[in-house]
Amino acid sequence: MAAGLSVETLSAPPRRQRRERLVQRVLFVAAGVSLLISALIVFSLVREAWTFMAEVDWNLVWGDKWAPRLGEYDLKTLVVGSLIVTTIAMMLAIPCGLGSAIYLAEYASPRVRSILKPTLEILAGVPSVVLGFFALAWISPNIVQALFDSAGLFNLAAAGLGVGVLTIPLMASVAEDALNSVPRELREASAGLGAKKVTTSLRVVLPAAVSGLVAAGIIGVSRAIGETMVVFIAAGGGGNVATFTVSPLDAGSTMTAAMASQASGTDSVAGEALTFQSLFFVGLVLFVITLCLNLLAGRFVRRVREQY
Repeated sequence: MAAGLSVETLSAPPRRQRRERLVQRVLFVAAGVSLLISALIVFSLVREAWTFMAEVDWNLVWGDKWAPRLGEYDLKTLVVGSLIVTTIAMMLAIPCGLGSAIYLAEYASPRVRSILKPTLEILAGVPSVVLGFFALAWISPNIVQALFDSAGLFNLAAAGLGVGVLTIPLMASVAEDALNSVPRELREASAGLGAKKVTTSLRVVLPAAVSGLVAAGIIGVSRAIGETMVVFIAAGGGGNVATFTVSPLDAGSTMTAAMASQASGTDSVAGEALTFQSLFFVGLVLFVITLCLNLLAGRFVRRVREQY
């Protein structure tokens, strides 16, 4: 039998080889189409943004109001608003999401985990427009306005809390996967040395999963800074004018909410000077911010990643 073996006898049948080549080509085409679509999106974004940057009076870009239909394009109004909402969201999402992940990965029994895990996934499936109305109708009057008399119904704080609620399930899911990837042997070694459960979780498991936890945080930040409908509804970002503010108790807008607001009605957008191009300029700024966050996170993860 061994003497009769050859490359021909060990190779797959011709029909199977043709099928595998077909699958390989289909996958290659799918990957190429994805890259092409991404390149076209970036090209259109850069082209229209360049038109805005070439024709706009840059004195109008550093004012105190974002009102493209009135010829005012203060970028810092949107950037500061986005930072306020994202900061508030992450102040809620990081401790709640990380705490949920630690509990599910380290403390929850299989039965409890089978109940809580789907519940978190259901929360992740709630449409953002629903959470936007929830932030406006309940979070703003019952939390923000109850604590601060100077807060209006529309405010950045309520929007930030709504975005935080929206981000918790995503962070919890990614962080739990990172914690579960830590080998069981590390936990057993820590317990064998007499460490308590909480000590093992905080000083052994968390440091070992730091790369995955950082990735969860960056994904959460990207999700928060890119959220549209919650801010559009709860922060007063649905108007055509946004005034610069650094107070989370005031109404404001973010980059995504401003784009959604100005893009409502394509004809009116296209007929107002550089309003249409300003949307692409804001989109390009958001793209660059998100890209830099992901590049920095990827570099950090590669430096601290531990392989077992």
